[in-house]
Amino acid sequence: MEPIILASASPRREEYLKLLGLPFSCMPSADDESFDPQAGGRAVAEELALRKVKSVLSMLKSEKPLWVCGADTLISLEGSIYGKPVDKEDAGRMLRAFQGKSHDVISATALFNGRTGAFDCRSVVSHVTFAPLSDGEIRWYLDTGEWQDAAGSYKIQGRASCFISSIEGSYSSIVGLPLREFYVMLRDNGYPYGG
Repeated sequence: MEPIILASASPRREEYLKLLGLPFSCMPSADDESFDPQAGGRAVAEELALRKVKSVLSMLKSEKPLWVCGADTLISLEGSIYGKPVDKEDAGRMLRAFQGKSHDVISATALFNGRTGAFDCRSVVSHVTFAPLSDGEIRWYLDTGEWQDAAGSYKIQGRASCFISSIEGSYSSIVGLPLREFYVMLRDNGYPYGG
């Protein structure tokens, strides 16, 4: 199979590419993750994923890789978009906003096909419902440090799973890479599975 450059330093996304048996290397994007807070969640996630791929392509300059994949995950609640927290206080603000409510988790995946020069970008929306949380539970979670570098200040595959009363949609997408959709995207773009 042909190697893929993953425009990410996310251990979760690395684990998923390993799970799929794909040969890959990581090259984190140099692009910032700022966005227009007035834009819709899906549009923002897709823009950020595409920017990561294009950033890696610009870093490679003369080399033309066959495949570059970027992904971005963010949260939308009541018209507001939540990315990664800037600090512990920001993380607490997010968790207090989510507790006792449902929110959308949007994961976008962008793919560059070096054979055709084309970009493909797709997104998946899943729904997560948090149980009501006490201030003590929020402080406990913040003290774990698990909120760092996590969209919405929580990692569903970690201790935050204690707070999730239900999910609807793709678990792998909530973690950070929608596996079914990524597989289909590669297939649709002619990635040579088994070749």
